[in-house]
Amino acid sequence: MTRLTDQRASGILMHISSLPGGHGIGDLGRSSHEFIDFLANSGQSYWQILPLGPVSPVFGNSPYMSHSAFAGNPLFISLETLVDEGLITANDLPTHVFSPYHVDFSQVATLKKNALRAAWNTFLHRGDRDTFEHFTKTTPWVNEYALFMALKAEFTHTAWSKWPEKIKKRDPETLKKIRLHNKQEIDYFLFEQFIFFKQWKRLLKYAHSQGIKIIGDLPIYVGHDSADVWAHQNIFELSPETGSPVHVAGVPPDYFSKTGQRWGNPLYRWNSPDNTVKEELYGWWENRFRSILATVDVIRIDHFRGFADYWEIPADEETAINGRWREGPGAALFKAMEKSLGGRLPIIAEDLGVITRNVEKLLAEVGYPGMAVLQFGFESMQSDDPAAFLPHNLKKNQIVYTGTHDNKTTVQWWLEQTENIQDFTRRYLNTDGNLISRD
Repeated sequence: MTRLTDQRASGILMHISSLPGGHGIGDLGRSSHEFIDFLANSGQSYWQILPLGPVSPVFGNSPYMSHSAFAGNPLFISLETLVDEGLITANDLPTHVFSPYHVDFSQVATLKKNALRAAWNTFLHRGDRDTFEHFTKTTPWVNEYALFMALKAEFTHTAWSKWPEKIKKRDPETLKKIRLHNKQEIDYFLFEQFIFFKQWKRLLKYAHSQGIKIIGDLPIYVGHDSADVWAHQNIFELSPETGSPVHVAGVPPDYFSKTGQRWGNPLYRWNSPDNTVKEELYGWWENRFRSILATVDVIRIDHFRGFADYWEIPADEETAINGRWREGPGAALFKAMEKSLGGRLPIIAEDLGVITRNVEKLLAEVGYPGMAVLQFGFESMQSDDPAAFLPHNLKKNQIVYTGTHDNKTTVQWWLEQTENIQDFTRRYLNTDGNLISRD
């Protein structure tokens, strides 16, 4: 596979939730297809999205703290497409008037769930059961996810580490009984994923027909209260007694935060002396890469530097101050993945933040393009610093952003800058700044 940067191309970062939609949130139906048309007509080559996983109100509906590293967000399912397929009628569509500017996740989740339950009831009587069963048998992660979500519903969304002991510890006989007793509810969550990926594959095929490739987003860590951690407790740093994290992820104090960032995700057991742990951990990552490569064309890995060194914070610490650096898996992980998956992986490495020699060495070894953010470059005004993200410092093997999902829009960013930064920017770009986003 050729490098992403062998040919210059451009695209737009826009998560699906931000697209216009008639039911309170963007979806995989008309709004996504129309956005692809817009990209194609604008001469773009890429559409970058954020993680597609199901979100939770407990974590602010963040796609970076999902119940699954593999599943799709049912809120993105297009209800109009379900009408076209005869799974629901127009009477099943929500009549609620939503804001065109903000997503009311609670309201959207309730109304979509009602419509999807109606679709499931129809599907039970006259759906394509053969295709559905093929999906459930050939999608390795989906049955564990559906079981997890059925149990979440039964235990009123309590974290899995608070479930009854035999379920928490995954006693085989107990889980076998639950699968039989909760079959209908489990099948419903399988149906959600069946419909999501059916609609997603249709969208991906349409994007390719218009010459557009999709850049997906893969968070380095997963949420503790997820099907992945519950099903693979052995590969995470968890207490054997409680199932709670022993150490959690984050980054140390820096220029932006005196106490650092304590994210709270459980850490992987990269440094375990037990070979069976490494085998299971590498196997889980292989399945993760295999799954996302079937879903998108290019993968942006969030917090890539964590594969070189990661910040380990004791779980009982309230801030990230009292942590320590640990050695990550390095290039060995990616060499193993490329050997298993048959070649070079189409990865963008999010290498922002404090970059050490270990991170630079890892990037050089794997050869994936890193990232640059223009807003950061103009904020620094350090034109003589080769590490600053000003245009004349940019590298060939690099993906350049005006700003990412963590940044403000260019116009809002511009309006909040000091006169010194605005003056430097105007002179650097030889502009009056009245159309700064175009500049």
